[in-house]
This record gives sequence, C-alpha cells and structure tokens, in this order.
Amino acid sequence: MRIYSYSPSDDPAILELLRLNTPQYFAESEEADLMDYLANHIDHYYVVEIDGTIMGCGGFNRTPNGKRGVLSWDIIHPEAQGKGIGSALAKFRIAEMQKLGVTEIGVRTTQLVYPFYEKLGFKLKVPVVKDYWAEGFDLYDMALS
Repeated sequence: MRIYSYSPSDDPAILELLRLNTPQYFAESEEADLMDYLANHIDHYYVVEIDGTIMGCGGFNRTPNGKRGVLSWDIIHPEAQGKGIGSALAKFRIAEMQKLGVTEIGVRTTQLVYPFYEKLGFKLKVPVVKDYWAEGFDLYDMALS
C-alpha cells in the first residue's frame, strides 16, 4: 500500500471510487461537490494505491489559524472496505495534521460511516442534522478525543 499526495491526474479514478460508493455511502448530487472540492478547496489530499490501482482517497482541511483540522472526502473502494485501508489512511492524515501543529481534529460524516470513526476514537459533538448532505444522508459532526 502506498499513500501519496493527490494530483489532478487522479481525478478519473477518484470519481470512479465515488460512483462505486453511490448510493450506498454518497448521494448522486455529491459528485459535483467532490469535483468542486478537488478543483477549488483542497488543503491536503491523498490517494491510496495498491498494486498500481487507486483503492482509496481522503484529505483534510485546516482552519485559517491552523489549529483545527477536519478529515474530508474519505472514499474507499468497496472491495477494499473492512481491510484496514481506511484506518491506515485516517491514521496517516491524523499524523500529518499533528506534524503541522493541528490540536483539534474533527470529521463531518453520515449515519452510515460514523461507527468507523468511533472505532478510531472520534466522539459525536452535536446533535445529528437530518438530511444535511442530501435526503437520507444526515450530518454527524465528530471530534477526536
């Protein structure tokens, strides 16, 4: 497994990962949001490659003062889920944030994925916001404890 910094040449593979996870984990409407994020809002974004194939991706963004970081756009190939790739990518990004002086780490996710983040030590911060991302995709705002 190799984790490396994102390049725009990775876009087709990342888009395919999103599509493979739609509608189970993402709404169709989120495709445009992901492409906008990749084009305009990246702080740090990474790709996971296994045997020459992109099997996952995810990034983080920091607040302007650099003290708070939020994991963003985690996508793992369905065939790779449950095999430790998502955990390795999350731990890698947490370590990268800590190297940059980030002291508060969060993630904004859905009811479908929040148990994964709980296993990594994240706790729910605020009440759930129904249909936040899209219909049937609620917001779970979590912080690493």
